[in-house]
Amino acid sequence: MKRSGAFVPGIRPGDQTARYIDKILMRLTLVGAAYITIVCLLPEFLILKWNVPFYFGGTSLLIIVVVTMDFMTQVQAYAMSHQYESLLKKANFKGSGLPAK
Repeated sequence: MKRSGAFVPGIRPGDQTARYIDKILMRLTLVGAAYITIVCLLPEFLILKWNVPFYFGGTSLLIIVVVTMDFMTQVQAYAMSHQYESLLKKANFKGSGLPAK
């Protein structure tokens, strides 16, 4: 960060920045670990408590959730790029990469 001149607003450069980034990473890691634990253990609790026939184990469910989230991200990115293309087309921007009419 020092070489590129980047900084965190409101945090002094140096040790305070390092502690701040460590604190943020710790929180993100904790939330991610809790999420993965809940997703993996939820099917087991459903089976034990209510005898729900659940055909996916925790790991399979985790894979399904991650793939679904990635798919949704790609769909959103495609929709945004399509909106951006139509905006450039409406503005008749020559550098849009679209063939001129």
